[in-house]
Amino acid sequence: MSEKNIKGKVYLVGAGPGDPGLLTLRGKYLLQRAEVVFYDYLVNKKLLKHVPDTAELIYVGKKGGGLHAYTQEGINQMLAEYGTSGKRVVRLKGGDPFIFGRGAEEIQELVKEGVDFEVVPGVTSATAAATYAGIPITHRGYTTSVAFVTGHEATGKQESTVAWDKLATGAGTIVVYMGIKNLPIITSKLMEHGRAPETPVAVVRWASTPNQRSVVGTLATITDVVREAGIAPPALVIVGEVVNLRDTVDWFEKRPLFGKRMVVTRTREQASELVSLLEENGADCLEYSTIHIEPVDDYSLLDNAMQNMSSYDWILFTSLNAITYFFKRLEATSQDSRILAGCCIGAVGRATADELLKHGIRADLIPEKFTGAGLAESLLADDMSEKHVLLPRAEKAMETLPEMLEDAGAAVTVAPIYRNVPPQGRKDELREELVDGNIELVTFTSSSTVTNFLTMIDAANEQELHQLLDGVKIAAIGPVTAETVRKNGLTVDIQPDNYTIPDMVAAIMDYYRPDAT
Repeated sequence: MSEKNIKGKVYLVGAGPGDPGLLTLRGKYLLQRAEVVFYDYLVNKKLLKHVPDTAELIYVGKKGGGLHAYTQEGINQMLAEYGTSGKRVVRLKGGDPFIFGRGAEEIQELVKEGVDFEVVPGVTSATAAATYAGIPITHRGYTTSVAFVTGHEATGKQESTVAWDKLATGAGTIVVYMGIKNLPIITSKLMEHGRAPETPVAVVRWASTPNQRSVVGTLATITDVVREAGIAPPALVIVGEVVNLRDTVDWFEKRPLFGKRMVVTRTREQASELVSLLEENGADCLEYSTIHIEPVDDYSLLDNAMQNMSSYDWILFTSLNAITYFFKRLEATSQDSRILAGCCIGAVGRATADELLKHGIRADLIPEKFTGAGLAESLLADDMSEKHVLLPRAEKAMETLPEMLEDAGAAVTVAPIYRNVPPQGRKDELREELVDGNIELVTFTSSSTVTNFLTMIDAANEQELHQLLDGVKIAAIGPVTAETVRKNGLTVDIQPDNYTIPDMVAAIMDYYRPDAT
């Protein structure tokens, strides 16, 4: 194999300003195929979910105040070393690699060592900070010019390399990176060289993230405003008349759930529609897998039922997981949905019915109340005596549905096809968030998520449990889940009338409306 073939490649990828949704498609593609990832302090850790489990993650963050994991020279050398080892290396950098990101310095080292490289641009924090603060950095009615400048280099220098005399009035909008520490110097320089003291100024911290915070003042007042508000790095400074448009254009910080930190409990395997909808409305969601789904060891009950499907009048699905594992078993036994011909299909709710449609099956019955009891009540509207019912479900589940049907004379075959088990890991992280009082709300979408959440936080007694959840609101998707919450001595604050994820999100938003009582 030639030397060229054994060499790896280093990809400098702009991670964007903080919102993981602003990563480019090219950046995501490279992360999904990375063998090594070097990532910075300002990189949103949610981006690392795109990285294969087998990849090596190396934190090389540099934080204000001199708290550096590695020197820049050390990072340059490591990139070159990994690049020459034949690895696919992604260097994930906050913002854009070439805008105050030292990307060129890293490339110079790669070129020196003969390492192949590629640069993927990212959304720079300057434009993101302005946009997410509701400030257009250019506007025909205000200015058609903008300048980007670093405020970091001014400290300790007798003469700045920034031409403040030309910059002060040479650009309509000035965006200063890393300018908080030297804000008094920067504002003084701009006013000294002709910028009016009443020029509007905005400072935006943690732009595009749920922790974003913006303050507004003038060149004459912004230093005091920032100090009184306790604004610390990372933050950007935006100078110019366009700041006056913030009241009109602001959208990000006005979202109904903005800044509210929520724990979303879910299964590891299922995509979280709940998280997407909450974050769309401004919430800061921490996902914790409180359930891990596994297949059962013995499928004999289900296999026997499948061999005799013609004898069943109904098959009932009470969860998305039941559908997933049922059709997995069909495939594993070289069968398909044709075995359901002649059998009526019941689904516990609309989401379950929609999942069945993905397999080409339309539910014959969806109850008005999306619970096992609601499904039983709908079935009992007709005579169920001597009817044969198949119920593929979790290994451990509530007995309400089969018991109600059996009491009405139906013959019910309960076939366990999957089981819920608590996942391992992240317990300490979850407890720390609760102890620090960072959590506004916890959501529960099933009784199992409640039980396993309580297992994860591992409270020694009821008193400690209430201390950990003091001030934390609880949202439960339906009455069965809510009852499990109450049985554990906790209070349900939010419960939708309809037991679906969109209705749950709507109920949470109603709860946090400013005029809600």
